[in-house]
Amino acid sequence: MSTASAGALHGIQPDDINRKADACTDFYDYANGAWRQQNPIPDYMDRWSRRWQSGELNKERVRDILNELSARTDWPKGSAGQLAGDFYAACMDESRIDALGSKPVQPWLDEIGTIGDRAGVQRMIGKLHDAGVGVPFVLFAGEDLREPSQTIAHVYAGGLGLPDRDYYLKPEPRFVEARAKYLVHVAKMFELAGAPAEQAQRDAQTVFDFEKRLAEASLDNVQLRDPKLQDHPTAFADLSKLAPSFDWGRYFDAAGVPRNAVNVTQPKFLQQVDKELATTPLPQWKTYLQWHLLNTAADSLSQPFVEENFAFNGKFLTGATQMKPRWKRCAELTDTQLGEALGQKYVEKYFPPQAKARMQDMVKNILAAMDDTIGELAWMDDATKKKALEKRSTFVAKLGYPDKFKDYQGVAVSRDSAWDNVVAASRWNVADNRSQIGKPTDRSRWGMTPPTSNAYYNPLQNEIVFPAGILQSPAFDVNATDAVNYGAIGVVIGHEISHGFDDQGAQFDAKGRLSNWWTPADGKQFAAKGQCVVDQFEGYFIEPGQHHNGKLVLGESIGDLAGAKIAYRAYLKSREGKGPEPTLDGFSPEKQFFIAWGQFRGDETRLETQRTMIQGDPHPVAKYRVNGPLSNLPAFQQVFECKAGDAMVRAEEKRCEVW
Repeated sequence: MSTASAGALHGIQPDDINRKADACTDFYDYANGAWRQQNPIPDYMDRWSRRWQSGELNKERVRDILNELSARTDWPKGSAGQLAGDFYAACMDESRIDALGSKPVQPWLDEIGTIGDRAGVQRMIGKLHDAGVGVPFVLFAGEDLREPSQTIAHVYAGGLGLPDRDYYLKPEPRFVEARAKYLVHVAKMFELAGAPAEQAQRDAQTVFDFEKRLAEASLDNVQLRDPKLQDHPTAFADLSKLAPSFDWGRYFDAAGVPRNAVNVTQPKFLQQVDKELATTPLPQWKTYLQWHLLNTAADSLSQPFVEENFAFNGKFLTGATQMKPRWKRCAELTDTQLGEALGQKYVEKYFPPQAKARMQDMVKNILAAMDDTIGELAWMDDATKKKALEKRSTFVAKLGYPDKFKDYQGVAVSRDSAWDNVVAASRWNVADNRSQIGKPTDRSRWGMTPPTSNAYYNPLQNEIVFPAGILQSPAFDVNATDAVNYGAIGVVIGHEISHGFDDQGAQFDAKGRLSNWWTPADGKQFAAKGQCVVDQFEGYFIEPGQHHNGKLVLGESIGDLAGAKIAYRAYLKSREGKGPEPTLDGFSPEKQFFIAWGQFRGDETRLETQRTMIQGDPHPVAKYRVNGPLSNLPAFQQVFECKAGDAMVRAEEKRCEVW
């Protein structure tokens, strides 16, 4: 039976399959190895697949919308069209930006340079925070971990220019190289801003030494995955005991934030900031603050700043050899800063009502499959099952776009200065976030913009969120068979649901509270099953001597493993009473389900990016996101008739199953 005779619904991409590969040896190579061979990573990207290609196509759609908006200059002032259109137009005016050089940030640099006392340092920290420059700490609104129906202020560690603390501290050659290149990079940026070469080198060393002290007081990437380690409710009055050198009253009042209790995520870090405020000489503070201003502003300044920023953060850290075209960078920046103004136009064009309806149906089926899976678990007792099912029953799914878009009222955007627009939009976004502090949690708000090609789970609201930007082919297509949709976006839906029950999510209860709902025996069983996944991924190397950190990728890997299992279960159940879907090129619908996952997730990734990922990214590299979970699934082995001993069949005593 052909796909054509099935009513124009399409299946997998058979030409992407590497027919020379063996599905039971390396499914990542098999599922879309032919596509990767024929489609090398573009110079400006750090990874590539049909999924990433679709994400870049999505940006072309965004560009087309922005071109339409920016072509008009008669939008009502403050309207979505005026804000997004003028923001994009100013960003695209390369000749004007280049002519201005570093002038847009010079008043800021000068103001930092004239700081005369420690109170001035604190006032400048507040001013930088207002504009979204998170140095040396960050204050951000978020749900109270113990009572998520209320929103409070959280104080986070910030102020590092390298990806994370280990880059400052670890002795391995790749970190040593990164430190050396970072010093050169910081010095070059100071030179571009007008500092003599020798002074710029001294300033770079000052910045590095300052940041290293902060890094030494920071949690590492694995510790940051444990919410209990970041749960430190602190009365406002006690902030001054923790960091007495900082005038918290003045800072909160200037920020318009009520003097309520806060959560200090890393007390040791804040104590180190206090020590710096008390003892570090003013010139060093000024150099440090000037660097973080330049680092934030670089991409909105003239071409030499943009190129130097790319040389370190692009070429060195990701392996990309060419900068993205300006239109793409401007489209991304507009989405970051004014995404809900832009998003209204996006969903009108690219997310029809029938797409939302089909997604709602899939989510319902996959949630039901999760219920069935929990109910059948042999290792979990009835008391814990009851709590797990209660939690599952309170899940909320947000699809496509918010019910109410932000209005960005009061943002002043013009075509005169790209950097000034970034500051104006950042100030609005910061103030909008702060406005939630001390209020009941607004569950209608979104953490991603509608055009974003991604998804997330929020344990504090027990919600899974899928913006319209990810609900495009190859992740999801209203014209695709169920096998393809369940194998691609269906596994992602299952993955996000599973985050509610991974090593982090399992610490939050049905109301989103950081609360232990496990019996002691089941808690131990769960930890042991997680350790199986840790051990599995510790064995996945990207090059000799460099393997995944199993504890770092544990949550995402539990998500992939459970996501594939429950999405497949939901797919089979969804077809009951409907008859079989078509076979395509000899591939049964069941095979197409798994191939769809391999084709969606099967990125080619630059080695430099893989090195950065295994250091700090909780997601494994693509090869092991495909092969890792499937090698544990009996259903995959049955469908592809894999035998014991095949690489895609983990030995029974090593097979991992959490959910």
